Amino acid sequence: MTKTDKSAAAMPSRRRFLKAAGAVAAGASALAAPRIATAQATPITMRWQSTWPAKDIFHEYAGDFAKKVNDMTGGELRIEVLPAGAVVPAFGLLDAVSSGTLDGGHGVLVYHYGKQNALALWGSGPGFGMDAQQLMAWHKYGGGKELLQKLYASINANVVSFPYGPMWTQPLGWFKKPVQKAEDLKGLKFRTVGLSIDVFTGMGLAVNALPGGEIVPAMDRGLLDAAEFNNATSDRILGFPDVSKVCMLQSYHQNAEQFEIMFNKTKFDALPAKMRAIIENGVEAASQDLVWKSIHRYSQDYIEMQTKDKVRFYKTPNSILQAQLVAYDAAAAKKGEGNALFKEIEASQRAFAERAVKWDLDTNVRREMAYNHYFGKKPAPKKG
Repeated sequence: MTKTDKSAAAMPSRRRFLKAAGAVAAGASALAAPRIATAQATPITMRWQSTWPAKDIFHEYAGDFAKKVNDMTGGELRIEVLPAGAVVPAFGLLDAVSSGTLDGGHGVLVYHYGKQNALALWGSGPGFGMDAQQLMAWHKYGGGKELLQKLYASINANVVSFPYGPMWTQPLGWFKKPVQKAEDLKGLKFRTVGLSIDVFTGMGLAVNALPGGEIVPAMDRGLLDAAEFNNATSDRILGFPDVSKVCMLQSYHQNAEQFEIMFNKTKFDALPAKMRAIIENGVEAASQDLVWKSIHRYSQDYIEMQTKDKVRFYKTPNSILQAQLVAYDAAAAKKGEGNALFKEIEASQRAFAERAVKWDLDTNVRREMAYNHYFGKKPAPKKG
């Protein structure tokens, strides 16, 4: 066979190879097409509102959660968060989400206190000695989750609720001058919310419940003598140092509060199972991130309010703290009359707190000694 004959004989073989390769490429292209179409599907969008002004760190927390969920779903779910008042007033969030006017929202359970006063047990009061982390542990593992579902069902609220983001102990509040005893509080026009309204009323104050964004203007106009909100960063952003230079730290009125992420139940249940799972796990991721961020930001603003804003901080005297506990017990007993759910939730919390707080007090070392060892003033060396 000549060289030319060999070349001609090889040509059919090469044609078969090229034809087969083209078929494989076409098949791969056909398989890829459906995946491209799926990626371009229209995302599910949700319109939310927080109960906070846009400038407050609490509204930032709401945005942090939305971003986590939006990112984890790869954009298949998009939550847009509006500030308080964009659609409804801050205290109107529960009704708006339940009715479907809003798809969801970010706030606190005590803002719905007027619907069912047992909701205040997720934030207002001493929590039987629990801090907010321990109360969250009760909620997730001690029966609180089921009790909250039962409570919302009792008021026909069409919502799915996720308490999250345990808060630090809130200050007693901002005053014109330091308070040294419980009698100093009597007659003051004071802002608070939830069951704390009843506690401070029982202590002789004239209480007015206002949303966060309305407190400082009310103090500036003399409509309030004193007020509490939440933390160093929020208080500074909202302008408390502009109307007061005295803040009393430590209180039992909101010792164990947390935030609430809320969805319209009909719309939440209609989501794909994968998205519901992402949301539920996203709540816990956002909860821990919120705690870390709050430590960083609150401690910065606490120092800067002293150095730049010339605010003076005082520890609330023990006599006032004890008076709060007595007033809380009286207010809770009255609210529990004829409210079986209130009593059931209290009993569940009390049982959990008795062991959880004892474990905490017995196990965890106090931090004062170590802090003073490293940062406390050292005595000057003796001469001679």
